[in-house]
Order: sequence, then structure tokens, then C-alpha cells
Amino acid sequence: MSAVFENPTLRHRLAPLLQGFDGPLAFAVFLLAMAGLLTMYSSGFDHGTRFFDHGRNMLIAGVLMFVIAQIPPQRLMSFAIPLYTLGVALLIAVAIFGITKKGAKRWVNVGVVIQPSEMLKIAVPLMLAWWFQKREGQLRPLDFLVGGALLALPVGLIMKQPDLGTSLLVLAAGLSVIFFAGLSWKLIVPPVVLGLVALVLIVVFEPQLCAEGNRWPILHDYQQQRICTLLDPTKDPLGKGFHIIQGMIAIGSGGIFGKGFMQGTQTHLEFIPERTTDFIFAAFSEEFGLIGNLCLIAGFIFLILRGLAIALEASTLFSRLLAGAVTMIFFTYAFVNMGMVSGILPVVGVPLPFISYGGTAMVTLGMALGILMSIAKAKRLVQT
Repeated sequence: MSAVFENPTLRHRLAPLLQGFDGPLAFAVFLLAMAGLLTMYSSGFDHGTRFFDHGRNMLIAGVLMFVIAQIPPQRLMSFAIPLYTLGVALLIAVAIFGITKKGAKRWVNVGVVIQPSEMLKIAVPLMLAWWFQKREGQLRPLDFLVGGALLALPVGLIMKQPDLGTSLLVLAAGLSVIFFAGLSWKLIVPPVVLGLVALVLIVVFEPQLCAEGNRWPILHDYQQQRICTLLDPTKDPLGKGFHIIQGMIAIGSGGIFGKGFMQGTQTHLEFIPERTTDFIFAAFSEEFGLIGNLCLIAGFIFLILRGLAIALEASTLFSRLLAGAVTMIFFTYAFVNMGMVSGILPVVGVPLPFISYGGTAMVTLGMALGILMSIAKAKRLVQT
């Protein structure tokens, strides 16, 4: 029987709010955040206030995580339709009268300028988890088709902006919900095989496909250029291939143990482009080497495994699907960023979680962590 306090202290008042928080998950996030601050201090030393702004963004994400963690999963489910509807409506508004910057129409002015596609990283898996929860016990092929349509609409609108990086993240989050809901392998294998065949054909016929003046009908020009640059960045080493080449040089020059904190020449002599945002992994690799990379990857693996464990232990189908999808967001962020900086994936503008500078992405991560904490907390409170 719990004790009753006539004059409870602050610790006793906060105890109900902190009860059920997932310690291992919080510890993994703390270590990754410290690595991010350390790297930002070095790579952003001449970028004004980026180090302090990065810390501020982390605090905002932490507060957001704490607030969302107090919302029970059943209550989160009630936000699915309104959030998804609002997100799609804003994407349509972007397509009609959005703001264009650097050739991309991704923003809309609603009193303040916002990028609605970021909202869909959470809204899409939330909506799909709600849909499959409602169809639990009576799932049919038609239900998966409806789920695919709910996913295809925002992904198509985001790709039209164009924003390949965000559309990839939304697609990965949505597909993970559909997969975890029980999609048959018979429907998964054919597109995977077709994708692998297409990849082999692109590699084999790269000289012809990437010849000057050759236009791919499916992709935008800049997307085609990114793929061709990935296949052979040396064709334009001072132009489109510069990012990939410099990133690989920085990673390789770090060696086993790295050059040391604040000692990265590629970083501090400004050879690495976007060294505080998309290519910060190259700066980290140069200063901390292979050992540092292994530790960083181990941190992300632990975070992902812990998220999947929370999904596995969740008490409802909605919670399981949502936790699994949110966890896959972290996986996709980390895998795509490290892959593009290492030269094995096209450069698509995806940040490295907790390491890269960027307030919008940090807020999205805070929301994702809050959802995981909410699901873990609900399970523990039920058990106790």
C-alpha cells in the first residue's frame, strides 16, 4: 500500500509523471544526444550559435517528448484522423499556392511559414495504425489496399514538391505499419525482386543511362543526377560529385582511432559541405574514426532494438503498429544518412538523428520518442 503524504515534496509530485518511463530508451537517447552536442561543438565552431541552437532544439524536443509521454495510447489514437486530414490538406495547399525556394515548393504561409511534409512523418503511421486497429480480426486484402492508398496520397504529394528525402521517410514509416499489420510475403517479394533487378540494370547500363542529354521519365532531373553521381562521382569531382567524394575522404582519413576532437582537417578546412547538417557523420568519422563509428552505430542499434521491444510488448494492435513504425523512422534516418555520406546511397537530404543540426527534424524525433515512451509507460502501468 502506497504512502500518503500530507505535504508532498516536488519529488513526490513528479513521481506519477515519471512513473513508467523507459530507462534503457532514455539512456540510449541521452548518449546519442551527448555525441551530437560534442560533434556540433567541433563541426559548428565557426557557424555562429549553432552549438547553442542545437542544445536548445534538444531541450525543446525533450519537453515535447515528456508532454506526449503523458498522453495514453488510446488518446493518441483519437488524433489520427484530424492530424492526417490536416497534413494532407496542407500538402494540397502547398501544391496550389505554396512558397518556392531553390526550385522546390515545400512551404506554405498560414500566418507562419511551415513545411507540412514534416507533420506526415508522424501523421501517416498514426493514421495507418488507427486503420488496422479498427480492422483487427477481420483483415482482408482490400484493407491493405486502403492502407496503401492512405500512404500513397501524402507520399505522392510530397514527391511532387519535390522532396525525395521526406517522401522516403514517410514511405518507410507507412510501409512498416502495413508490414507489421500482417501483409503477406507473396505481396512483398515481387516488388523487392523487381527493385533488385532494376538496380542491377541501372548499374550495368550506367554509361548509357547517364549519358548527357538522356532523360529518365519517372524522376526529376536533379534526382536522376543524384543517382548518376552516386554510380560515378568522379565524372564531376568539383561539382555534383564533390559532396560524396569529400565525405568518403573524411571518413577514410579518420582511420581506426580518428584524428581527435577538434582536429579534423577536412572538417575545419571546410572541405566537407553541409558539415553541421546532412554530412555531419563525415565530420564525426574523421575525428573519432572507426571506433567512434562503431560506438555510434551501436547506440542506434540499441535504440532501435529497444523500440522494437516496446512494440513487441505493447498491449494493443494500435500500440504495436505505431511503436514499430516510429522505431523504423529512427532506423531509416540513420541508415539513409550514413549510407549517403559513405557513398552507397544517393544524397537525399536526410539528417542523422540527434547529431545533425535542424530544429524541425529534432521536433519530429521528440514526438517519436514521446510516442514510444507513452506506449512503454502504458504497458508498465498495466503490469503494476
